[in-house]
Amino acid sequence: MTRPPPSPLAIWREFHWAFFLDVQGLILCLGRFEAHLAEGRLAAAEEELDTASVLLTASAAAMEMAAAFTREVYETTVRVSMTPPTVRSEDFSGLMSWEHGVLVNLWRRLRPRFADLPEQLAPAHADFVRAYRDLAVSHTGVCAKFVGSQAGSLRFDDRTAVETLRRFGRSRLGLIDPDGRTGGCPFSS
Repeated sequence: MTRPPPSPLAIWREFHWAFFLDVQGLILCLGRFEAHLAEGRLAAAEEELDTASVLLTASAAAMEMAAAFTREVYETTVRVSMTPPTVRSEDFSGLMSWEHGVLVNLWRRLRPRFADLPEQLAPAHADFVRAYRDLAVSHTGVCAKFVGSQAGSLRFDDRTAVETLRRFGRSRLGLIDPDGRTGGCPFSS
């Protein structure tokens, strides 16, 4: 017997759950990275940074897989599930998750460490930054697919949703790559 495919809403929810599990793992890895770095255990710090890169890559894949349906289905099914009365907020966003807040605060705390990493960690750090860029580009791409490049941001009245995500991408990139050592910024367009 063949099972019917999951509904678009189930796809959206389940891959977002996977995304948030990846983010929780990322928080744990970066906390251990910080501790190992403080203790001078560079091999262990490198392993945690490598694992964090894998989790960012998995997060990007989950983001893309969460969008495995049409824009019309998003508008009529998925987006409706993120508006009142289903949620209490008019401007519902992933920014409201505790995981997001913890991760951004951790990146802020780690910014000086990222700016002054031992040379031994440069390749792992470059991979980490590259994985973050892939995640940010994936997130922006999903947004563009579903709301278009000109739709207004739910969070900011003066800019588009895509531009808001690009700004967030540049800001977060500045936290994890404060000296811009890993190359150009893909969010400038």
